[in-house]
Amino acid sequence: MRFTFQNRLTFMMAEVVARPRSILIIIATVAVFTACTNPTSTPPQSPHFNPEWAMDKVWEDGQAEVAHYDAKMVVYGKVRQFDYVYITVKEEFNTEFNVKTDDYERNDLFSVLKVNKFARFETENYPYHYLTSLFFKRNELQQLHKMTHTAQEWCGNTFKQFTLSGSGYSYDYNSYFDGSGDGEMHIPETDLIWEDQLSTLLRSLKFEEGLTFSHRVLESQVNTRTRKPTIYDAEFSVISNDDSWEVQVKLNGERTNIYNFQKVYPNILLNQTSWNGFTLALTNTSRYQYWR
Repeated sequence: MRFTFQNRLTFMMAEVVARPRSILIIIATVAVFTACTNPTSTPPQSPHFNPEWAMDKVWEDGQAEVAHYDAKMVVYGKVRQFDYVYITVKEEFNTEFNVKTDDYERNDLFSVLKVNKFARFETENYPYHYLTSLFFKRNELQQLHKMTHTAQEWCGNTFKQFTLSGSGYSYDYNSYFDGSGDGEMHIPETDLIWEDQLSTLLRSLKFEEGLTFSHRVLESQVNTRTRKPTIYDAEFSVISNDDSWEVQVKLNGERTNIYNFQKVYPNILLNQTSWNGFTLALTNTSRYQYWR
């Protein structure tokens, strides 16, 4: 069993019965552990993004934005074409479990924007299923709050979870690969943009012809592997086209992703071309309660 903060606190409370003086020690220890395990501050927000983008009333209508994309991805040396669905919806989380709440009378609720990305595609031998869930506090869209990714195919399952903490992101994983079946890592940075976040975050840009800036970007986690993530020193640039805003993200000297967004709010992603051959082209969007 992992020796968690809760385990240690229970043990120390038992000691109070025999040693009343230890109360002061417990109070000091609780303060230290709380400071270490809970986020106490948000890294500086980039001036290039609109912090109010996800607070618009369009997300308050009780429905989800469902966008279908014609996707292409190279798998086993061949281009696979399939439908990729991006679902964006407002939810209420509770702090205790850090998940969507069932009890809306709780006093620890906070509002998030959830983005689910679902794909199913075929190969010669078996199909793949991907589901990636990203969660952002609505007034802090630039900072990923939580992300999970699952991948299933006939060889096995892979699960990855990234959760924001005070000193970075905790990374828990399970997979069917030898050497990485069950484990955890720590990513010691919080002021990161995630490559898987870009299709949402870039919608909130303060779009302007010729805008350029740089930021650290953590590589895509949409795969079956659980290796240590690569973090790029990426360069961003914005181009105004006739009917779209084009955003080029140069991850390094050899890897560039290109995104195009509608010029009117909510600036839906129109298409994407990534360095590894992955492409998206919007086919249709709608708003409805997909869970009914």
